[in-house]
Amino acid sequence: YARALRPGDFVQAGDTVGTVTEVGLLSTKLVTPKREEVTIPNAVLVGDRVINYSKLADSRGAIISTGVTIGYDAPWRQVHALLLEAARRTQGVLPQPEPLVLQTALSDFYVAYELRVHVEHPEARVAILSALHAEIQDRFNEAGVQIMSPHFEAQPAEAVLARPAPAAGSVA
Repeated sequence: YARALRPGDFVQAGDTVGTVTEVGLLSTKLVTPKREEVTIPNAVLVGDRVINYSKLADSRGAIISTGVTIGYDAPWRQVHALLLEAARRTQGVLPQPEPLVLQTALSDFYVAYELRVHVEHPEARVAILSALHAEIQDRFNEAGVQIMSPHFEAQPAEAVLARPAPAAGSVA
């Protein structure tokens, strides 16, 4: 299959994401993050889109990204700073190359932002994205900035923020 895959690569083939364990003459085997072995006929791979997250992950790591939409009432510089701080605090995100924030759309009711970060191990992308999303929520909540994704339509009368979690051992 044009040497696009080799054992150890972390890939997405169709709807399946996993680590290539074997490339045979007739099929390719992947192990998913849930420890499921999936066999995909090479004829299917040739006819479908395959994303190889490992192939270009050199010393700079692989890039993963996430998006958020924020109302126009939040200053864009503050949003950038909060996203970058969330990236800095997320375990598994490489400090270099530095994370990047892009404004990808100026919609009717919100600005769409994309945060791109580098990770050393692309196979850990799901866990790193989960941790990054938690950090984003924490940083925005602490700053009092609402995340109204993905369908922000109108500013509510009061801020929509998460309440702090109760202290360990206390009853909410």
